[in-house]
Amino acid sequence: MNQIKIGRFIAECRKKANLTQMQLAEKLGITDKAVSKWERGVAMPDTSIMLELCNILGISVNELLSGEKINMENNNQKNEQLLLDMAKELEKKNKTIWSSMWAIMIVSMTALIAGIFIAAFLIPEGVWQLVAILGISVLFLIPCFYALKLEVSVGAYKCQNCGYEIVPTYKEVMMAMHRGFTRHLLCPKCNKRTWCKKVLKK
Repeated sequence: MNQIKIGRFIAECRKKANLTQMQLAEKLGITDKAVSKWERGVAMPDTSIMLELCNILGISVNELLSGEKINMENNNQKNEQLLLDMAKELEKKNKTIWSSMWAIMIVSMTALIAGIFIAAFLIPEGVWQLVAILGISVLFLIPCFYALKLEVSVGAYKCQNCGYEIVPTYKEVMMAMHRGFTRHLLCPKCNKRTWCKKVLKK
């Protein structure tokens, strides 16, 4: 999706409807700054108000996301292109989340090793050394839980038995045995528990 093109289209439709940015904002219950951001291509309308925006401007959601009026003749072609664009954006977003997860894991692992090393060699043996090591280990778990949440939020886990792509809950993934990004999950389709490999596309 081309945000600049969509922004220009929103501005054009707003002017055709004889509305100022302030008037359009009031109808939608938002600020005129938000409308200004759309029209400059800085931001996109929130999905919760997209239908209402389209009704006010007298356009379809498909036309809004395409950034132009669509004739019935090339409507199917535009729909296909729009779906492809959305799939590409989702894939790009998933890759960004996946990269963030790896960065969190690498930084937290490095911090854990450095912390334990410091505690083991710089703090005298005894209760305080044990407290320090336990404290560092607990602190390490916090980014791990967040990284796991990121892992669950993208893609799916492919069942080895039937090939079904499982989208489990955070709790199910956290409680499952794992080998790297392969989790031992119950497949809702074949009802068998197998080692399910993580796949980014679902």
